[in-house]
Amino acid sequence: MNNKVKAYVVLPCYNEEEVLHETCKQLLCVFDEMRSDGLITDSSRIVFVDDGSRDRTWSIIEELQAAHEEVKGIKLAHNVGHQNALFGGLMTVRSECDCAISIDADLQDDIHVIPDMIRKFRDDDCEIVYGVRNKRDTDTVFKRSTALAFYKLMKIMGVDMVYNHADYRLMGRRALEGLSEFQERNLFLRGMVPLIGFKSDCVYYDRHERFAGESKYPLKKMLSFAFDGITSFSINPIRMISTVGTLACIIAVIMAIYAIVQKIIGQAGAGWASLMCSIWFIGGLQLLGIGLIGEYIGKMYKEVKRRPRYIVEKYIGED
Repeated sequence: MNNKVKAYVVLPCYNEEEVLHETCKQLLCVFDEMRSDGLITDSSRIVFVDDGSRDRTWSIIEELQAAHEEVKGIKLAHNVGHQNALFGGLMTVRSECDCAISIDADLQDDIHVIPDMIRKFRDDDCEIVYGVRNKRDTDTVFKRSTALAFYKLMKIMGVDMVYNHADYRLMGRRALEGLSEFQERNLFLRGMVPLIGFKSDCVYYDRHERFAGESKYPLKKMLSFAFDGITSFSINPIRMISTVGTLACIIAVIMAIYAIVQKIIGQAGAGWASLMCSIWFIGGLQLLGIGLIGEYIGKMYKEVKRRPRYIVEKYIGED
């Protein structure tokens, strides 16, 4: 493929009023460079997706669209979360472009590797190109450790993920059409995209500090996101609970035999403390198992209702 590419950059936004002007400015500079290098067409666009923001995010998107023909805006009718907002943006534009690059609006991911992504798509026929971090020096020790533990845990659970890759990626039209075939409501795009197949590659970059504003992924949301990823793609946690339950039953039988033997030989003690510990342990284990199974049942409940993952309220700059 030696022709210019019609590329869309899709950015989900939630309360990002402090960064939008700078993000748009830097992306427009990258677009100018790519047009000069003959990589993209003049009809390539920057698409901001407002995920029900409570600040001036949408009004700023409208201002940017009025000022720059390269800018489009999608306003979702309600806050649906990062993964659904990103999916909604990609699905809205998939028929309009040759490829779509998804990236967060906070300028932490290096936008200057977008040309490398497009070259791999155009020249190497890669339908999916992942943006992968070289290192995690900008993270705290705690975040680095938990991120490493998360990727290792996902691998143990059998989930195919690209290490140190978040949601910064290029997807060609065929890959976008493939993604549209996934019907689940519990989205975890980092695990879904590798399942699509097609030829893929990676570009590597150094992650920057956030330009302005606050992270939309505090520890609570990060843990929830990780748990959703595990339970959306693997039933191994339930199998693990079953295994632990089996082991607990075996230990219980052994302890029962031991208690009978001790009683026969007349050495049985009061055993109140050990009995209480056993009761609390088994009770806690049962509650954990019930809660975990409940999580899977809850996900099935969401799936069978088939509610829409997003609803587009406005689409400005539409061709």
